[in-house]
Amino acid sequence: MDQLQLDDDSELPIAPFTRGVVCLPPGSTRVVDADEEVFLLYTNLAGHHKTDTAGTTKFRGLGHIDSHEDILTISLALGTPAHDLGSLGHVGKVHVKHKGRASSSQKRKARKSRAEDVPTLEVEIFQDKTALRSRKGDTGSVLWHASVDFAEAVLRQVHQKVPDGFLSPETLSEVHVVELGAGTGLLSIVLSPFVRHYTVTDIPELVPLIRKNVGHNLATGVSATSPQKAAGKHSSPPPLLTSSNVTAIALDWCSSSTASTTRPCYPLCFYHPSLLPALLTTIDHLTVPGRTAVIVVVELRAEDVIREFLQRWLDKAEDGRWEIWSVGGLIEGPYALWVGWKDALSGNDQPER
Repeated sequence: MDQLQLDDDSELPIAPFTRGVVCLPPGSTRVVDADEEVFLLYTNLAGHHKTDTAGTTKFRGLGHIDSHEDILTISLALGTPAHDLGSLGHVGKVHVKHKGRASSSQKRKARKSRAEDVPTLEVEIFQDKTALRSRKGDTGSVLWHASVDFAEAVLRQVHQKVPDGFLSPETLSEVHVVELGAGTGLLSIVLSPFVRHYTVTDIPELVPLIRKNVGHNLATGVSATSPQKAAGKHSSPPPLLTSSNVTAIALDWCSSSTASTTRPCYPLCFYHPSLLPALLTTIDHLTVPGRTAVIVVVELRAEDVIREFLQRWLDKAEDGRWEIWSVGGLIEGPYALWVGWKDALSGNDQPER
């Protein structure tokens, strides 16, 4: 069990410390009041708007990258320039290339940027721009900045084996990830090589798109970094990967009823208040006490939706079992990142092994 240092005034643990697969970085704070958390988030966002004039983390309308293209090629920076290796935040640019059609030479690959000798990873993502406009409530058929920025931040730390990184490669290799609201499936493509199994979910209409992207980027065998090779020097290309540990299935938040023994859970986005009760019920249902780390990444848009989500989550914490932590410094930009942890109780409520 972690030995937690306690603040004399708040009696809350002082980061860094672990919650399952997650290592909460210094500066993480326990969320106990929704209004206070929202005030701090949007105050910081206002300051960000004044200072940020370039880069992918700038405020961008609804938050999708480009809803007019059928295919996007995303270049994720796995390293940082030599002068900035001490920074754990999002410092690399994400380059988006628009493609009219796919070609065999445009597969996901690891390469080095000649400009700064920074390793990068390319992923080609299919979108369904027609569904975005014709299917009511369908926002997952296009790629969103939050997915790209979170993926790049995590991959950079894993690749560089950052001490006390947000997610440890050694720990990740033993976990089963369940992602809620996966959209195009980007995270399952780039993170599945580091985990035991990755279950990627969304509404039934989006599962074919997820499977298409997973198959296109993984099933044929493509180059990528691995936990073993990530930090070492190697003259040969990185090993080939397969999609054998990725499962794409439909999961309706309003009717979830299957018990889970998974550890980390990555719900990515929510946008409508009517979905919040179902989302939180699903999170609560899938969470194994004392075992599952819940990671929520959301782009800050509608303040009232963020407040309602936090308040509803805090209401579930009234029995003292849920901890909700606000994490800063991992990804810059108009985002909130929270980690949830449900304490295990004695007796019949011990986590399954």
